Amino acid sequence: QLVESGGGLVQAGGSLRLSCVASGRAFSPVIMGWFRQVPGKEREFVARITWSGGSAYSADSVKGRFTISRDAAKNTVYLQMNCLKPEDTAVYYCAAGYRGSSGGYVADYRYWGQGTQVTVSS
Repeated sequence: QLVESGGGLVQAGGSLRLSCVASGRAFSPVIMGWFRQVPGKEREFVARITWSGGSAYSADSVKGRFTISRDAAKNTVYLQMNCLKPEDTAVYYCAAGYRGSSGGYVADYRYWGQGTQVTVSS
């Protein structure tokens, strides 16, 4: 089970840090990712990180503003979001993948959290 937290309402230019905690023993995905979705649109890739090596990759739309990280000892992945813009408003989901894939697609992931709302006001 994946549980996200840390969403909320913030003004443009502000910051939020999302957390995603995985429950259960022997949690060992290959990749962990963050996606976001607004009503009427497809779920969009934001960032992913390899669980063992910590290799991170972000979408161009958030590069330089968002940072993904993980704490394997806590079964937790984070998304630090800085310089937030109104267009970052969405429900943010974390996901766990068990294939050696790029991690940039919804199909790369097996388990998903319930999502946390991020709203950025102008």
